[in-house]
Amino acid sequence: MVLSRDDTNPIYLQICARFKTAIAEGRLVPGDRMPSVRALASELGLSRGTINLAYQILAEEGYVEFRGAAGTFVDMRLRTPEKSGAPPPAPRGVLSEQSPNARPFQLGLPALDAFPRKTWNRLVSHCSRQLGAGQLGYPQLTGLPALRERIAAYLALSRGIACQPEQIFVTAGHRASLGLIMRALYRPDDGIWFEDPGYPVAREFLLSIRARLHPVPVDCDGLMVEAGRRLAPHARFAVVTPANQSPLGVMMSMERRTALLEWAGESQRWIIEDDYDSEYRYNRRPPLSLKAMDRGERVLFTGSFSKVLYPALRLAYLVVPQSEIETFERACRAASAGCPEFHQAVIADFMEQGYFIRHLKKMRALYADRRQLLVDVMHDVFGDRVTAISPPAGLHLAMQFQGYRAPASQIAALAQAEGFGLQPLSLWHMGPQLIDGLLLGFTNLESREMAGSLARRLKDICIAAGRERRA
Repeated sequence: MVLSRDDTNPIYLQICARFKTAIAEGRLVPGDRMPSVRALASELGLSRGTINLAYQILAEEGYVEFRGAAGTFVDMRLRTPEKSGAPPPAPRGVLSEQSPNARPFQLGLPALDAFPRKTWNRLVSHCSRQLGAGQLGYPQLTGLPALRERIAAYLALSRGIACQPEQIFVTAGHRASLGLIMRALYRPDDGIWFEDPGYPVAREFLLSIRARLHPVPVDCDGLMVEAGRRLAPHARFAVVTPANQSPLGVMMSMERRTALLEWAGESQRWIIEDDYDSEYRYNRRPPLSLKAMDRGERVLFTGSFSKVLYPALRLAYLVVPQSEIETFERACRAASAGCPEFHQAVIADFMEQGYFIRHLKKMRALYADRRQLLVDVMHDVFGDRVTAISPPAGLHLAMQFQGYRAPASQIAALAQAEGFGLQPLSLWHMGPQLIDGLLLGFTNLESREMAGSLARRLKDICIAAGRERRA
């Protein structure tokens, strides 16, 4: 490796450039081991700090990955270059992350390009070095104590929930939280109020275990409690997303919250509060959670790390009333093997050292910008034929399209065939559909050029769908 102190670029950037060229030309391929910091520093006559800095930059840019004591390797997610020696250009409008889930306008996916991988990898390496015989046995069924403590502290600060770590159960995702609740408390033939429109993943899971769901309409104030009383007066559960209704983004009004808590207290009913995207409101703070307002211990609070960190973790949590801890512990012993503790330990460190709060603050600002970018670009491309109907919140936009002959479901079907990740509102409905529209994720829109390219492709699809319907 030839370096020059006369070059205008500092030495560490020259090292970065040499490795990038080697990767682009195929002399280094994904999975190849990089020279150790000590060896390369000795070979070039430089300090190890200079080499470390170059490797850190390469890691942040996605060229290399650290594997603890095993060393540093060319990142496996890089595409292998063509034999011509030139790296293949990324197609216009395609997300830069090589994730099979990161489709254009994909819902439910955080910004993959903005995750603090450098910090995360350092904590992973630290936890790996601390791994001892005590961590190699079976995991604790209710979750790692350190993580339960950190979740309790975070909920007290952010959601006004006063709970003990013993009330928190760490689960393998939102469906696992629902499954634990059903095993612990659900009785055959219990009715469940379910928001309409509402989260289809939760709906399909509950239907798969033969739960009796009753769709209850949602308006600008959230779940219509009086409609629920009329439609399913004997229901024993209600599944709600009061902080950020899924998918419309509205907040449940204080009047409705009070009415729902009164309903639950009347006949020992249960409210399952899904704290869906509560972290992401861009023009105001969400009100207190239902759990924080609950004086009768009728609220079961669920949260997840999938959208605030990343989905591959498959970790969520459930907060239960103090009086029900033993009931849920029995359900855990009967049906759960616990969750792997390694990543629980990493999350606990991430939270304890203050990175979690800083990450959320950074993401709120980034998502507010990307949401506005999508609104602006859609209006530039579609004009007055498109309207955003969801408030400034969450990780997607609900939009209505006017002047196209095809319904949103047909547009969505064509778009999905073209690789888009958007969804029609009809997918989220159980009962009669009152609103027709599309749901578009904006979290991974990295530039105006990308957003514009995708919007223009979507407009072509809308026109094509109208032609198909007319034919």
